[in-house]
This record gives sequence, C-alpha cells and structure tokens, in this order.
Amino acid sequence: MAEDFERLVTVVRGWIEAAERVVVLTGAGVSTDSGIPDFRGPQGVWTRNPEAEKQSTIQHYVADPEVRRRAWRSRLESPAWSAQPNAGHRALVALERRGKLDTLITQNIDGLHQAAGSSPERVVEVHGTMREVVCLDCGERAPMERALARVRAGEDDPPCRTCGGILKSATISFGQSLVPGDIARAERAARTCDLMLAIGTKLSVWPVAGVVPVAKDAGARVVIVNAERTEMDGMADAVLRGSIGDILPRLAGG
Repeated sequence: MAEDFERLVTVVRGWIEAAERVVVLTGAGVSTDSGIPDFRGPQGVWTRNPEAEKQSTIQHYVADPEVRRRAWRSRLESPAWSAQPNAGHRALVALERRGKLDTLITQNIDGLHQAAGSSPERVVEVHGTMREVVCLDCGERAPMERALARVRAGEDDPPCRTCGGILKSATISFGQSLVPGDIARAERAARTCDLMLAIGTKLSVWPVAGVVPVAKDAGARVVIVNAERTEMDGMADAVLRGSIGDILPRLAGG
C-alpha cells in the first residue's frame, strides 16, 4: 500500500510538471494544521456546539441581539487571530512561484493563504473573509480589528459608525447569497485549467464544489488531497489520502 501511495505521488508530481494552468480549491482541512478547527468534522465547531451555527445564520444574526453578542465574543476568541500559515499554505505559494498556479479558490475565511504569500489577485474567497466587517445596512467595510477593539472596550454589539446599522464579519452566512462575480470567476478558472487540485475539502458544499466537475468536463485532470473520503473521489484521476501538510509540499516542490 505504501508503495502504491509513493508511486501515485510521483505520478501527480509529473502531472503538475506538465500542467500549464493549475487551479486549486481549498477547504477547512488546509487550515486545521494551523490550529483552526473545521465546522462539521468530529471536533468541528458546530459538531461540538450546535448553538454556534445560529451565529452563522443571517436570519438569527439580524433578529436576535443575543446571537450577535455571542458572535462578537466568538470573534474575539477565534484561534484564527494567532494562527500562522502551515506547510500546506506554503506549498501553494511555492506552486505559484514556479508559475504553475493560475487561480486559488478557497472556501476558507481565515486569510492564511495571503498571509503565507499567495498573491491576493489570484485568490478567490468564495465565502468571504473574517478579516473585515461589513454593515448590513449601508454596505461599508472596515478592518475587523477596529470593531474588535470596540468590543474589548465594552461595546457588546457595536453598530456601524456611519449609519448605525448592524455590523457583521464580511463572510457569507447561511441565508446569504454568494457573490456572483466570485463564483463566475471560479467557474471560469475551472473551465480553462488543465489540472484541478481539490485540497482539504469534502466537496459537499455547493455551488463551489461544482468547480471540480466543471474542470473534469472541460478535460482537466482532477486530483483530490484530503484526510477523509470526499463526495467526488470517484471522479478524480488520483486521490491522495493523508496529512495535507505532509503531502502537499511533496507535490508542489520544484
């Protein structure tokens, strides 16, 4: 079994060498080695505390001040503020610097791809970013740290300073629509790539998971790297199961 795995790693490295346009889709599994738990896994945020899911549901967030207060406390305590990019993030930077990476589509909101050195213009954050806040009334955006400073100073549900509206992290909550331009850009990248790497995602959240069959239908090879089975393993040309932090540097290195 170990020999088969090693052989498959070598094959995928060869595919990367031959590829001209690699597109990568990442999910929560890329950031778990940085100490950021996923949401639905065995130790996931929502698995351990189903009440926390309300904080990510727009209807509850808007209607219930107590949900917003809990959400602000959770933001203060998020492990993402002290998290550092890991070997998986850095491997994707190496792939970009080799001129292989065309577009990095991520479901993650933690900003660790950019912190590792990925070019912001190549990153599509389809679920938004926790690094900014947005006013649900006037649409104004600002750095999250400004709002967190107000919470530390005693405001348990800080309103927008421009219009008094409700502030929320600039992430896509349940009940909110994805940004059409982001999805269109992700699908366009998938249609024009010759290799799609799906990393650290179970490929169960749509429509973003749909970029994988889009790439496959357009003739690209599909490689899945994940610790667990995914819903699209049967579609992949190669599936590498194990630690992303171990596998990805071996694939992306020069």
